[in-house]
Amino acid sequence: MPALESTMIALGTPMPPFELPDTRSGVAVRSRDLVGRPVLAMFICNHCPFVVHVRDQLAALGREHASGPLAIVAISSNDPATHPADGPDRMKAEAAAAGYAFPYCFDASQEVARRFGAVCTPDFFLFDTGHRLAYRGRLDESRPGNGRPVTGHDLRQAITAVLAGRAPAGEQRPSMGCSIKWKAV
Repeated sequence: MPALESTMIALGTPMPPFELPDTRSGVAVRSRDLVGRPVLAMFICNHCPFVVHVRDQLAALGREHASGPLAIVAISSNDPATHPADGPDRMKAEAAAAGYAFPYCFDASQEVARRFGAVCTPDFFLFDTGHRLAYRGRLDESRPGNGRPVTGHDLRQAITAVLAGRAPAGEQRPSMGCSIKWKAV
């Protein structure tokens, strides 16, 4: 399966403003409502084998941080005209089946993905309490078929550092996955 690496935008980049509907609840998720909280924005989708591979780990992260200071928001920006499995109704069903304890938002215009610089699924962006980018990159070293366990090690270490008010240590490696399915222009 062809894979694309994330673009690794500059650390310290401000979190782009967004307002997107949560397919689980129908309620809008707004960046302005997350002021003072660290934010993990995850660009995912339903069909990508790379996302399917880490689905349980994403759900576990959501459960672990459901009542803590970290706000987690998953966003699908794929074009449902070409990939109907990634449309809002199926996103709602996937969130329930996967046990996601975080909003799973639909970016119909794809503008939010463009503002974040997201290019693949999954693509992770962790912002500190001042909403400055502290981590962008991979969940861990596991990929479909490489035999390495899905642990969430890289992202988990970054989350621990951000929650402690520190910058994540070590080299940040790009995420890898399917390209976002952009609308034809």
